[in-house]
Amino acid sequence: MLNSKIIERDLSVLWHPCTQMKDHETLPLIPIRRAEGVWLEDFEGKRYIDAISSWWVNLLGHANPRINAAIRDQLENLEHVILAGFSHEPVIKLSERLIEMTPPYFTRCFYADNGSAGIEVALKMSFHYWRNQGQTQKTKFVTLQDSYHGETLGALAVGDVALYKETYAPLLMETLIAPSPAGCYAESGESYEDYARRQFEQMAVLLEQYANEIAAVIVEPLVQCAGGMRMYHPVYLRLLREVCDYYKVHLIADEMAVGFGRTGTMFACEQANIVADFLCLSKGLTGGYLPLAVVLTGEEIYQAFYDDYTSLKAFLHSHSYTANPLACRAALASLEILAEDKVIENNHKLAQVMAEVTQSLREHPHVGEVRQQGMILAIEMFKDKAKKEPYPWQERRGLRVYEYALDKGALLRPLGNVIYFMPPYVITPAQIRQLAAIAEEGINRATEN
Repeated sequence: MLNSKIIERDLSVLWHPCTQMKDHETLPLIPIRRAEGVWLEDFEGKRYIDAISSWWVNLLGHANPRINAAIRDQLENLEHVILAGFSHEPVIKLSERLIEMTPPYFTRCFYADNGSAGIEVALKMSFHYWRNQGQTQKTKFVTLQDSYHGETLGALAVGDVALYKETYAPLLMETLIAPSPAGCYAESGESYEDYARRQFEQMAVLLEQYANEIAAVIVEPLVQCAGGMRMYHPVYLRLLREVCDYYKVHLIADEMAVGFGRTGTMFACEQANIVADFLCLSKGLTGGYLPLAVVLTGEEIYQAFYDDYTSLKAFLHSHSYTANPLACRAALASLEILAEDKVIENNHKLAQVMAEVTQSLREHPHVGEVRQQGMILAIEMFKDKAKKEPYPWQERRGLRVYEYALDKGALLRPLGNVIYFMPPYVITPAQIRQLAAIAEEGINRATEN
């Protein structure tokens, strides 16, 4: 079957996410027939390196044999069951495993269907905890400039990416926004660490001023992904943990995109040696196979909801597909591979290759910064490098790189003028070199006039 036939059928019935559908009058839609490892293959046999892990979810390669086998085995026994009043072996084993691999503080797992839903759980749980403690005035949340936590209304409210947020502003609760600690904003000669410390001063002022009203601060540890892959020094997290403790404010770590080895450690918070009150995980949790999210928290928070039914203190949140057994088995298989195959150790070698093969781009006249945190590498294009003047967004320079990369067999979906690599962990050094060559030539073409 030809791609054109599939595209015609698609465009007659589908409305795609994060897409201006009119673009597809000129921008090719890519229908995928099969996938294996880092490769996506269309209906005419053309292959594309999945350089962004299919929106950051696929950790261990497409059609991973061990995850496939686990799902097939589970399918023969139990496909789904309600989790209210019932349970099943995969969710128990997964919860035991997650608690085992995280710091001792975490003793409880609460499941949701996807990342945005997991953020809603954490926000509601924080607010509800304080309510159960009689502190009903703690209703505010603090977030960072450039942050992104999802697109349901609560998650959208605690984000700060204008493209996602401004349209729906009348529907969103008000939040407090602290300046981003991302090192890309630092003054010339200022280190990432020094900049993070300087920016933290304004966060500290916010917390001092509004502590009695704040339920929680929510952050993406180390990397603000959808905000442009903006990265910051772990000292910021250490300082934030200290001040949250001092003012009795919860800390929510949104590790949806940065967990499970993506930043160089199993969880990004490890690099700051801190433990959040709520740890939110999704995306790579199932190896990119099925939607699943989990919020881990501690016994003190759990006990604040544990009471007689008539006290009406129970946590009020549910999803029909909460902790689906197939998704839980996929997650268990993924975690087993991460542990048994020393994946994170190998990632360190792959990350070094990524750094080496993009070194030349640091001198490119229209690349303002090449930044990296583990298996995330971002290349930001500027109209004027010296002044850090961005290209007008209307020119869609990143889209030019995307189109060139598709032609050359790579999926490099940009974030505005930021081109990034966030590949599955099964990528090889040769494939990384191939990506870098495609990206460099794509950037050359996108910035030549």
